[in-house]
Amino acid sequence: MSPLVVAPDEPGSPPGLDDAQQLRYSRHLLLNDWDEACQQRLLAAHALVVGAGGLGAPALMYLAAAGVGRITVIDPDEVELSNLQRQVVHQTARIGWPKVASARQALAEINPEVTVQAVHRAADAAWLAEHLPGCQVVLDCTDRFDTRHAINRAAVGAGVPVVSAAALGWDAQLTVFDPRQPEAPCYACLFPPDAAPVEARCALMGVFAPLVGTLGVMQAGEAIKLLTGLDAAPGQRSLAGRLLMLDGRQWRWTELQARRRADCPVCGPPPHARVHN
Repeated sequence: MSPLVVAPDEPGSPPGLDDAQQLRYSRHLLLNDWDEACQQRLLAAHALVVGAGGLGAPALMYLAAAGVGRITVIDPDEVELSNLQRQVVHQTARIGWPKVASARQALAEINPEVTVQAVHRAADAAWLAEHLPGCQVVLDCTDRFDTRHAINRAAVGAGVPVVSAAALGWDAQLTVFDPRQPEAPCYACLFPPDAAPVEARCALMGVFAPLVGTLGVMQAGEAIKLLTGLDAAPGQRSLAGRLLMLDGRQWRWTELQARRRADCPVCGPPPHARVHN
């Protein structure tokens, strides 16, 4: 079965917001930091979402609602009944659909202005190397260690920031890996590829639905700030170099500082260029 790829024509870039857009995005335009130029940058942006499950579902909905002009979503799975406890972009009537097709249908109903490319396959290294450089931000909404590392390697090579989250049971974490910032770590700095953990999936251990929804929404928030440039605005701060950890039992946040590793096999200098004392 060949991969499903649905990609309507890309929208043009209008000179200004029309009346319907002014109304649709009015609650953002009322923010002190958010002007029409900011919204235009969002409408012209391209975000890649890897995974249309517990994290990807709410992230996709908020990206579309905010007006991210082009969204590519890639996922190899179909909608199952057990997904519906937390994967809010899908519906009972779409059980059996490819998740990306189900997500595209939902996003069209939320905001028909958004162009959605739905790719029904796994995101492997070859696909990421080809398609990731055309994006301005990547949302890592996967639950596989090897896929996270493939995303990281492609993003470092293309200089594209990654908004990464994970949730399992009652615990979750969120950060941004931004290769454009010299001191910011990449995923391999924090989780070395040669130290793979025991794979743990919510299919075996469960996950608290509002927890995964919270993290997916926050991923969208970080992506939107990166796409508009608001992460660098006065009073704003990116999550690059910071790892947020959330205990869903008590809704308690813990923040850890993270730095780039000089010997990182992905974002560090080539072995022959490293200086050893």
